[in-house]
Amino acid sequence: MTTSIDPARPYQPRTRRETLGLFGTGAAMLGISVAPGPASAQSDGVLTEALVLRDPDIPVAGNPDGDISIVEYFDYQCPYCRKLEPDLRQVVHDDGKVRLVLKDWPILGPASVTAARMALASKYQDKFIQAHDALIGINSKLTEPRISELLAGAGIEMDRLTRDLAANATAIDAILARNNDQATAFDFKGTPSFIVGKFRVPGVLTMAQFAQVIADARKALKKS
Repeated sequence: MTTSIDPARPYQPRTRRETLGLFGTGAAMLGISVAPGPASAQSDGVLTEALVLRDPDIPVAGNPDGDISIVEYFDYQCPYCRKLEPDLRQVVHDDGKVRLVLKDWPILGPASVTAARMALASKYQDKFIQAHDALIGINSKLTEPRISELLAGAGIEMDRLTRDLAANATAIDAILARNNDQATAFDFKGTPSFIVGKFRVPGVLTMAQFAQVIADARKALKKS
């Protein structure tokens, strides 16, 4: 059974006793801070535990059985996402018990949408992580030819990707729509934005800050 998330404040390391949001009564606590958001988003079930943390169509890195989830809303053309990626992956690796849920939120133009759709199509070859790493790991502007070049270089079979993209276009576009609806309902203003266990984190953190919010999320989980 899924439950909706109530509004609260974002994660602030210096004010941990701030009021935290919860999933509804009887569900797991997720002190995720959300703005009230559009009523339709709430009533349509956009912000549910199942869809935010465990959407089966969303790729997961890190430890898929981890006790804490970090949900990242990102854009492949976002310079902050690119800069943050190595540190985030290092924190997830060092911790060993974090699920990294990768939610494409292409808000920086048509090339971002193309990159997101092609990366998601690569999951049908079980190569989403390779595609993701190739696209997030560069500093140059993305174009469709450049995206194709990067994916081919990462070992993606491009003819199959084209077929998979066509065959699964509706499902892929639905994923992007869900991600966008969630980010909007959370009142995120840009990329990267995160859900870390119990907390909403609308912005960039350092490695030390990520480690701290993961620790705080674990403490909150034990109290729930």
